[in-house]
Amino acid sequence: MSRRNRFEATTRITSPLENVFEFFSDPANLGRITPPSMRFRIIEAPARRLQEGDRIDYSIRVFGLPMRWRTRIVMWREGEAFADLQERGPYRLWIHTHTFHRDGEGVLMRDVVEYELPLGWVGRLFGGRLVARQIEGIFSYRAEAIERVFGAA
Repeated sequence: MSRRNRFEATTRITSPLENVFEFFSDPANLGRITPPSMRFRIIEAPARRLQEGDRIDYSIRVFGLPMRWRTRIVMWREGEAFADLQERGPYRLWIHTHTFHRDGEGVLMRDVVEYELPLGWVGRLFGGRLVARQIEGIFSYRAEAIERVFGAA
């Protein structure tokens, strides 16, 4: 059984690339696209647009359990892509790459998450499907929230 899991989602956004990238460059907008059940709250983040090397500390609930999460922006290509790496949180590994491509009058945003569960084979056995469904639900909510922010695709 593979240790590393991969989740991919593509979202069509009907807004200019500059507007979309600007939205995702502001850490304050994370709460707007996170399911309310996760009780997402930023503890510390830059009070400006993100850039490579920045860290964001926040609290969330995962399966009802409160926890702290810290991510670091490990890659930043203005107007094209960025990636955040979990430095502290529930996963053994979590790296989320966001890419943005012009598509006619809008943008195709692609999210790729590579993750490894904690606790080795025990984590994979008992949490694999549950976590995969949770991630799918989070990104389904994100797509709906993005549609509310930018309008229907």
